[in-house]
Amino acid sequence: MTQETTIRWLKAGSAMTVFFGALVVAAAVPALSGPVQFLADLIFFPLDGLQSVAAEETRLISAIGGGVMVGWGLMLWMVSTQLYPKEPAIAGRIIMTSIIAWFVIDSSGSVLAGAPLNALGNTSFLLIFCLPLWLRGKGA
Repeated sequence: MTQETTIRWLKAGSAMTVFFGALVVAAAVPALSGPVQFLADLIFFPLDGLQSVAAEETRLISAIGGGVMVGWGLMLWMVSTQLYPKEPAIAGRIIMTSIIAWFVIDSSGSVLAGAPLNALGNTSFLLIFCLPLWLRGKGA
Protein backbone atom coordinates (compact mmCIF):
# COMPACT_ATOMS: atom_id res chain seq x y z
CA MET A 1 0.00 0.00 0.00
CA THR A 2 1.42 3.37 -0.94
CA GLN A 3 1.82 6.19 1.54
CA GLU A 4 -0.79 8.19 -0.39
CA THR A 5 -3.32 5.34 -0.17
CA THR A 6 -2.60 4.92 3.53
CA ILE A 7 -3.21 8.63 4.11
CA ARG A 8 -6.47 8.43 2.13
CA TRP A 9 -7.68 5.57 4.37
CA LEU A 10 -6.64 7.44 7.51
CA LYS A 11 -8.41 10.60 6.33
CA ALA A 12 -11.56 8.59 5.58
CA GLY A 13 -11.49 7.05 9.05
CA SER A 14 -10.90 10.46 10.61
CA ALA A 15 -13.81 11.98 8.70
CA MET A 16 -16.06 9.08 9.75
CA THR A 17 -15.04 9.64 13.38
CA VAL A 18 -15.89 13.36 13.15
CA PHE A 19 -19.20 12.60 11.42
CA PHE A 20 -20.19 9.98 14.00
CA GLY A 21 -19.19 12.31 16.84
CA ALA A 22 -21.34 15.08 15.36
CA LEU A 23 -24.24 12.63 15.07
CA VAL A 24 -23.85 11.72 18.75
CA VAL A 25 -23.72 15.42 19.74
CA ALA A 26 -26.90 16.02 17.76
CA ALA A 27 -28.64 13.42 19.93
CA ALA A 28 -28.38 15.91 22.80
CA VAL A 29 -31.21 17.77 21.04
CA PRO A 30 -34.38 15.64 21.24
CA ALA A 31 -35.59 16.70 17.79
CA LEU A 32 -32.29 15.51 16.25
CA SER A 33 -31.88 12.29 18.22
CA GLY A 34 -33.59 9.94 15.72
CA PRO A 35 -30.45 8.41 14.14
CA VAL A 36 -28.79 7.74 17.50
CA GLN A 37 -32.10 6.47 18.91
CA PHE A 38 -32.27 3.97 16.02
CA LEU A 39 -28.61 3.00 16.49
CA ALA A 40 -29.17 2.38 20.22
CA ASP A 41 -32.16 0.19 19.41
CA LEU A 42 -30.12 -1.71 16.81
CA ILE A 43 -27.15 -2.21 19.14
CA PHE A 44 -29.46 -3.59 21.84
CA PHE A 45 -31.02 -5.92 19.29
CA PRO A 46 -33.81 -6.78 18.57
CA LEU A 47 -35.34 -3.64 17.08
CA ASP A 48 -38.12 -3.18 19.61
CA GLY A 49 -38.10 0.55 20.40
CA LEU A 50 -37.31 -0.06 24.08
CA GLN A 51 -34.11 2.02 24.17
CA SER A 52 -34.31 5.75 24.74
CA VAL A 53 -31.83 8.58 24.52
CA ALA A 54 -34.31 11.13 25.89
CA ALA A 55 -33.16 11.34 29.52
CA GLU A 56 -31.29 14.53 30.44
CA GLU A 57 -28.26 12.61 31.67
CA THR A 58 -28.15 10.58 28.45
CA ARG A 59 -28.30 13.77 26.39
CA LEU A 60 -25.46 15.23 28.47
CA ILE A 61 -23.30 12.15 27.93
CA SER A 62 -24.11 12.39 24.20
CA ALA A 63 -22.90 15.97 24.13
CA ILE A 64 -19.69 15.14 26.00
CA GLY A 65 -18.93 11.86 24.22
CA GLY A 66 -19.76 13.24 20.80
CA GLY A 67 -17.59 16.29 21.42
CA VAL A 68 -14.69 14.07 22.44
CA MET A 69 -15.16 12.02 19.25
CA VAL A 70 -15.17 15.14 17.06
CA GLY A 71 -11.98 16.36 18.74
CA TRP A 72 -10.33 12.95 18.45
CA GLY A 73 -11.33 12.68 14.78
CA LEU A 74 -9.85 16.10 14.04
CA MET A 75 -6.64 15.15 15.86
CA LEU A 76 -6.46 11.92 13.83
CA TRP A 77 -6.97 13.96 10.64
CA MET A 78 -4.12 16.30 11.55
CA VAL A 79 -1.77 13.48 12.50
CA SER A 80 -2.67 11.69 9.25
CA THR A 81 -2.20 14.72 7.00
CA GLN A 82 0.52 16.72 8.71
CA LEU A 83 2.68 14.29 10.69
CA TYR A 84 2.29 10.98 8.83
CA PRO A 85 3.77 12.26 5.52
CA LYS A 86 6.94 13.38 7.35
CA GLU A 87 7.21 10.88 10.22
CA PRO A 88 5.13 7.81 9.36
CA ALA A 89 6.55 5.63 12.15
CA ILE A 90 5.75 8.13 14.91
CA ALA A 91 2.36 9.06 13.44
CA GLY A 92 1.48 5.39 12.98
CA ARG A 93 2.31 4.62 16.63
CA ILE A 94 0.20 7.57 17.82
CA ILE A 95 -2.75 6.47 15.72
CA MET A 96 -2.44 2.77 16.54
CA THR A 97 -2.06 3.40 20.28
CA SER A 98 -5.12 5.65 20.45
CA ILE A 99 -7.29 3.39 18.25
CA ILE A 100 -6.35 0.18 20.09
CA ALA A 101 -6.87 1.81 23.51
CA TRP A 102 -10.27 3.12 22.40
CA PHE A 103 -11.23 -0.25 20.89
CA VAL A 104 -10.35 -2.30 23.97
CA ILE A 105 -12.02 0.08 26.43
CA ASP A 106 -15.12 0.89 24.35
CA SER A 107 -15.68 -2.72 23.29
CA SER A 108 -15.15 -4.13 26.78
CA GLY A 109 -17.52 -1.54 28.24
CA SER A 110 -20.07 -2.32 25.54
CA VAL A 111 -19.99 -6.03 26.34
CA LEU A 112 -20.29 -5.29 30.07
CA ALA A 113 -23.26 -3.00 29.33
CA GLY A 114 -25.01 -5.80 27.46
CA ALA A 115 -24.36 -4.38 23.98
CA PRO A 116 -21.88 -6.75 22.31
CA LEU A 117 -23.07 -5.65 18.85
CA ASN A 118 -21.38 -2.31 19.50
CA ALA A 119 -18.07 -4.14 19.96
CA LEU A 120 -18.65 -5.79 16.61
CA GLY A 121 -19.37 -2.40 15.03
CA ASN A 122 -16.22 -0.98 16.62
CA THR A 123 -14.24 -3.48 14.58
CA SER A 124 -14.94 -1.47 11.42
CA PHE A 125 -13.28 1.64 12.90
CA LEU A 126 -10.39 -0.48 14.14
CA LEU A 127 -9.82 -1.92 10.66
CA ILE A 128 -10.18 1.41 8.85
CA PHE A 129 -7.26 2.81 10.84
CA CYS A 130 -5.10 -0.20 11.68
CA LEU A 131 -5.28 -2.19 8.45
CA PRO A 132 -3.65 0.45 6.21
CA LEU A 133 -0.95 1.13 8.82
CA TRP A 134 -0.28 -2.57 9.21
CA LEU A 135 -0.19 -3.15 5.43
CA ARG A 136 2.08 -0.14 4.95
CA GLY A 137 4.41 -1.46 7.65
CA LYS A 138 4.54 -4.83 5.87
CA GLY A 139 5.62 -3.09 2.68
CA ALA A 140 2.36 -3.82 0.86
